[in-house]
Formats: sequence, structure tokens, C-alpha cells
Amino acid sequence: MLNPVTIRLPGVHSSAVVHSQLHSSVSIGENVVIGKDVQFGENVTLYPGCVIGDRVSLGEGTCIYPNVVIYSDCVVGKRAVIQAGAVIGGDGFGFAKEGDNWIKIPQIGRVIIGDDVEVGANTSIDRGALDDTVIGNGVKIDNQIQIAHNVTIGENSALAGCVGIAGSTRIGRRCTVGGAGMIIGHLEIADDVHVSAGSMVTKNLLNPGQYTSIFPIETHAAWLKNAAQIKRLAKLADRVAELEKKLEKLERTS
Repeated sequence: MLNPVTIRLPGVHSSAVVHSQLHSSVSIGENVVIGKDVQFGENVTLYPGCVIGDRVSLGEGTCIYPNVVIYSDCVVGKRAVIQAGAVIGGDGFGFAKEGDNWIKIPQIGRVIIGDDVEVGANTSIDRGALDDTVIGNGVKIDNQIQIAHNVTIGENSALAGCVGIAGSTRIGRRCTVGGAGMIIGHLEIADDVHVSAGSMVTKNLLNPGQYTSIFPIETHAAWLKNAAQIKRLAKLADRVAELEKKLEKLERTS
């Protein structure tokens, strides 16, 4: 009641370019481009400047804010909200090294987004290389997030701003990743895992719980001192092991 949603009137603006038959309840804004064979549910809203590729499917009640691009063959469920500037279904970072050159690998999968998902402004969700990139029902994705090809995110998970998820990682249900958290590729993240802000995940997390990999903030002078000690840890561990062996030998002879 206090914050009513702005509703655009149904209809297709005269400046839009539409190559498909649309339901009479949809609202298509200025300078929107819609490709061939798209499927829109009832009450879909596209704000100005959106580009929707061929064979895209948008579920009923979905709202797409200005200048969003959804590449061909992608699927968005019901009541989704995609904020301005997001790109859904762009090519993943798929290249193979051949000599000194990088050869592009065609990205022929899709992005599949479930129901009641929100995608933040300027977020990128890459299409799959062979299989699909899949975002489960109820997932909430903040602004300026990168989700790479073939990632799977389970239902009702949430990602805060500037998170980066590398390719083929599988994230379970009800997980959270704090701002600027990073997850390297081909990992398995169990249900109910919570990654602290700024953490780097470099291994599978197979049990639920809170995980943190950041170093506590210090003054710059204290950080320099601690960093120097960290570089010595391997040598110190070897010395401690050697001293333990000597102590054990002395205890046996005494």
C-alpha cells in the first residue's frame, strides 16, 4: 500500500520492432526489439530498450527493466524481475589454447531461469557451453554479478553484489554468498552453505554451515608484518617437526 508498483499500460509502442505474436496483456516499451518465435505469458512487461532474441520464453508476470538483453533460446520463468542492463545468455568464456592462439568454442547451451527470480542491474549470466546454465526458483541475484557457463544455483539461494562464480560450479539450495565472494570453477557447494563476504572458495564445500577465507583487516603496518610472517610458515613448520623428532628421541633415551 505504501509503495505501489508502477504498472505500464498494455500494448506495444509504435517504435518497438516485434517479429512474434504477443498476448494482448503484454506491455512493450519504446525501442524494444523482439525476435522470432518468442513465447510470452500474460502481463509480461518490457521497459524501453530491451532486446529479446529468437525463441526466448518469458513467463507470466515477468518484468524486464530498460536495456536488458536476453539472447536466443533462453527461458525465464514466472514473476521474474530483471533489472536494467542485465545480460542473460551471452557467450561463456570458452576458449581452447592452440599454439599461441586462443580458439573460440561455440556456446550452444541456454540459460534457464526459474520462477520468482530477481536479477540485479548489470549482472551477466552466461549461456551453457553444451548443457544449460540453470538458476532455480526463488533465487535472488544482486547487481554486477558474473555467473559463468554451466553454473547451477539451487532454489532460494541469494548472491550479494559483485560475486563471481566460475564455470560448471554447482551451488545447492538456500545458500548465500556475501558481497565480492568468489567461487572457482567445477566445484560442488552443498545445500545451506553460507560464504562470507570477500571470501575465495577454492574447494568443494560438502557440509552446510558458514565458511570464511578472508584475513582480518589490520593497519597497513601490521598487515605488512603479518604477511612477512605468513611467508615463513612453511619453514617454521619444518623446524617444529624436526624439533619434535629430536624431543621424542631425547625422551626415549632419558
